[in-house]
Amino acid sequence: MAQFTVNARRFDPYKNFIFRVKWDGKYVAGISKVSGLKRTTDVVKHREGGDPSTSRKSPGRTEYDAITLERGVTHDVSFEQWANKVWNYGSGLGSEVSLADFRKDLILEFYNEAGQLAIAYKIYRCWVSEYQALPDLDANANAVAIQHIKLENEGWERDTSVTEPTEPSFTAPSA
Repeated sequence: MAQFTVNARRFDPYKNFIFRVKWDGKYVAGISKVSGLKRTTDVVKHREGGDPSTSRKSPGRTEYDAITLERGVTHDVSFEQWANKVWNYGSGLGSEVSLADFRKDLILEFYNEAGQLAIAYKIYRCWVSEYQALPDLDANANAVAIQHIKLENEGWERDTSVTEPTEPSFTAPSA
């Protein structure tokens, strides 16, 4: 089991706005929102025949919730290219799905306020189950056009090789 060190000087929890996502060894540009990492384990209830008043509980199947990535619409086609590996309209009967490489492993990196890598998660065997190329368009709106992909996955784990950074400290200039 990995040992975690504790930064005795850090009092505040990390903020949720400094993060990056990497797949195929490259950072993906412009991601502005990532949904939470959540897993749920079913509860299996059973009881012994001689003990009718008490149920026992044990863990059952574990499910990992889909993860949604959002970003502003640009000319970067990485969301679309990945979504097309799952279903590529017009590619011909029997070749709509790229079975060899429609799944990807992701790395979600989380940084402290000084831009130091603080926490990372590895997310396994992801594939695009939903792709929104363009949002509803509204000539009266004053907003950024956002696209998103929804990623099914088969689990995630914390990257224990990422340790808590030594945070910078500034000394006051002497008078």
